Amino acid sequence: MTMLPSSAYPPLPAIAEEARSAYIRRFGHPPRWLSVAPGRVNLIGEHVDYNDGLVLPVAIDRYTAMAAGPSNLDATVIESLDKTESLQTTDFQCEGQPAWAAYVLGPLLLCQQHGLHLESFKAIVASDVPRGAGLSSSAALEVATATLAELMCGQSLEALEKARLCQRAEHEFANVPCGIMDQAASVASRANTALLLDCQTETWTNIPFGQSDVCLLIANTNVRHSLADGQYAKRRQECDLALRLLGKSSYREVSSVALESQNLEETLQKRAWHVVREIARTREAATALERADWIRFGQLMNESHLSLSEDYQVSCAELDTMARIAWDLGPTGGVFGSRMTGGGFGGCTVSLILTAHAATIADALQQAYHQETGIEPEIFMAMPSEGAWGIDCEPPQKS
Repeated sequence: MTMLPSSAYPPLPAIAEEARSAYIRRFGHPPRWLSVAPGRVNLIGEHVDYNDGLVLPVAIDRYTAMAAGPSNLDATVIESLDKTESLQTTDFQCEGQPAWAAYVLGPLLLCQQHGLHLESFKAIVASDVPRGAGLSSSAALEVATATLAELMCGQSLEALEKARLCQRAEHEFANVPCGIMDQAASVASRANTALLLDCQTETWTNIPFGQSDVCLLIANTNVRHSLADGQYAKRRQECDLALRLLGKSSYREVSSVALESQNLEETLQKRAWHVVREIARTREAATALERADWIRFGQLMNESHLSLSEDYQVSCAELDTMARIAWDLGPTGGVFGSRMTGGGFGGCTVSLILTAHAATIADALQQAYHQETGIEPEIFMAMPSEGAWGIDCEPPQKS
């Protein structure tokens, strides 16, 4: 975590100011602590983070923020600006709490088990990361919570340690068997870079991605999904079964040539094809990014989407429509590539585009998508942003 005194922090994102103002209105005084954690968009490397793969996400300038202060009561009280139910707890247990509590109380409980001593506190949560859109709103909330715990205790977790803790919270309390990508991206990203994360070794490299002539355009189909509905777990089980039948311990040991010679059941063959080829695509995409080869990077994005739609079967009609509209514009229209991002079954596409064409492309996507589906999308540019950070607004004075 980047922990800063109030005099040194960069300009707060608007959502953090919103959380701070709401805290003052609710409790009558300014918060002691502010934590901020970004959502993320994955450029390529989808559904391979739980398969020992390579992924290439960027943190985006959409955030979850928490404003908090000490409480003089035994109970901790946490309220969210977009939820009607507040959390009240004396032991950070999730039983009897609303569903969203898992993403807050889970990290708090694990932080306590990790040796961070937490006193009761009161907090306000605010977020502008779209929920259910494949932009990791859940990971942003988990990481913002863990960052707040660090602030309150005056202790810092190692970046990998914190990402693992938040991933474990999602496994154990939200029952989503996610990989580590979302949490690592929210923790370890740096502004104007993409995070090349090796999910086998849990190591990463920040690759520069700050050119002003290209940018990312995110298109939310406004079709909602839930990764806890069984499809995510089903794909993971299929991948595990295919790997066992291949006689390998990791997909990093499986080559495309070797996979061609296997006689797996058709569905399992498709799942394995996607994983093996997506890992290779991500490796090549990282090289293309380093060279600013936008044409090749975009081609790899398009190939990734087709694989997710046809082999991994986690896309949907709306995602395919949004991607196709972007493909039809092509490089001559300012679009290098476009693909679904996130878990699938709805959510967002991400497109690599020429910045100068952003408004025209956004209008074209909005109009064509609405005409074909009757759904109004949300389309916005995204900047590669800084990972989680926090502010102690009243650091103790040195004696």
